Amino acid sequence: MFPLRDENPTFSTSFVTFLIIGLNVLAWVFIQGLGSHLPLAASVCSYGLIPGNLLGTVEPGTRVALGDGLACVLTGEGSYLSIVTSMFMHGGWFHIIGNMWFLSLFGDNVEDVMGKVRFALFYLLCGIAAAALQILTEPGSVLPMVGASGAISGVMGAYAVLFPKAPVHVLVFFGFFFTRIVVPAFLMLGYWFLIQLLGGIPALASAGGGVAFWAHVGGFLAGVVLAKLLCNPERSAACRARRGRTEQWMQRHRPD
Repeated sequence: MFPLRDENPTFSTSFVTFLIIGLNVLAWVFIQGLGSHLPLAASVCSYGLIPGNLLGTVEPGTRVALGDGLACVLTGEGSYLSIVTSMFMHGGWFHIIGNMWFLSLFGDNVEDVMGKVRFALFYLLCGIAAAALQILTEPGSVLPMVGASGAISGVMGAYAVLFPKAPVHVLVFFGFFFTRIVVPAFLMLGYWFLIQLLGGIPALASAGGGVAFWAHVGGFLAGVVLAKLLCNPERSAACRARRGRTEQWMQRHRPD
């Protein structure tokens, strides 16, 4: 399932969501050179999260091939700051576009009920939790981990808890055939989480690489736990009341 839009109005400007998207885009343009080989490789090596390097479990001088003759040379002395910087780096155009799409779709409503400060804290905590689980499952990995998907997974977990019945329009693919359907948020997001969990199990027995499934799992679970803790009760109640009035208005004015 690929989400297209939701039927879940917001009642305040999603400033932090827009800011996070802007920071990711700026990093992609000015640090990663819009995906050009040398800037992309340099940014992944310098700002990506490398578990083995962070924990000092790799030999200094270890080379990690990135393709096209490029490689990261590890020092064995990684910085914990890479847990945060890696959240703003991406590996390609589809990577950043997909992540920003999911953040824009689900982040605005979560920010709406948390407020700006709480949502910013929530986003960072989910990203840290995602990185922690990925490091725990692959402590010796030398492959750089980049992307906002761990933190965004937390946003999706919170959305599933806070708005389980919100209608989400999704594309469903069956080989070369696809169609659009509307499903409740808990079904679409629960299906997505199951895919991450099933994808992560084989990775436990392999050398890893590709998709950081356990980062997605860790972020999602953190979002589920933190959703109620950081939700602003007054904002949440106000949003529910306004959402109810909006739905009543739409039902009264819906064409027969």
